[in-house]
Amino acid sequence: MQCIASFWYGTFPMLKIENLNQYYGQSHTLWDLDIEVPEGKCTVLMGRNGVGKTTLLQCIMGLLPVKSGSMDYAGTDLVMAGAEQRAGLGIGYVPQGRQIFPLLSVEENLLIGLPARRDGLRRIPDFIYELFPVLSEMLGRRGGDLSGGQQQQLAIGRALVTDPRLLILDEPTEGIQPNIVADIGEIVRRLNREMGLTVLLVEQKLPFARRVADRFCLLDRGRNVSGGMMEELNDELIQQYLTV
Repeated sequence: MQCIASFWYGTFPMLKIENLNQYYGQSHTLWDLDIEVPEGKCTVLMGRNGVGKTTLLQCIMGLLPVKSGSMDYAGTDLVMAGAEQRAGLGIGYVPQGRQIFPLLSVEENLLIGLPARRDGLRRIPDFIYELFPVLSEMLGRRGGDLSGGQQQQLAIGRALVTDPRLLILDEPTEGIQPNIVADIGEIVRRLNREMGLTVLLVEQKLPFARRVADRFCLLDRGRNVSGGMMEELNDELIQQYLTV
């Protein structure tokens, strides 16, 4: 299988966020947030509902404005980059709820990502169908006619078509049947550990997070309250910040 990107390996993080603040109107949603996403690793953002996880991802993607702070992605100032530039910079994004184009075919959904590639490739890479065989069987089917699990595979495939260096996944297991959750877990592990893709994901399911992630970051009320290697996510932290 071909590698999906050409990576540089260094000592500093691929994504470094410092003192990030964001507001919804008068509501202060992210508070002086500091987060690092090491290159070649899988980092999981965790926390109860409404603590700012999706808001943070949308700030990274330029979909929400930030009030202050910095976001450095591989030497590029993301705060100054337009939302339309993120894919071209090598950031693949799978939003919560998948957001595929329901009236377009599977093939058309995948083709949409090609203009963002930096290498000029204008065909869907073969490895997409190796990762997701079901997509090759349904190229002519409309995206909206796929099951939830198949749509999630399509959304991940669409992000990978852009040839990302960083893949961002927002709750990839939400509303997905257990067997497809297991498949997605294996694909994330393969992309990260065999193919070297840096991954940042939001995930609520602790077993899935433990299985695929190297590092964790806990958010609470818009603040980064803890982080480290996955084996350091102990029962005390789980009870304090994850248990409903």
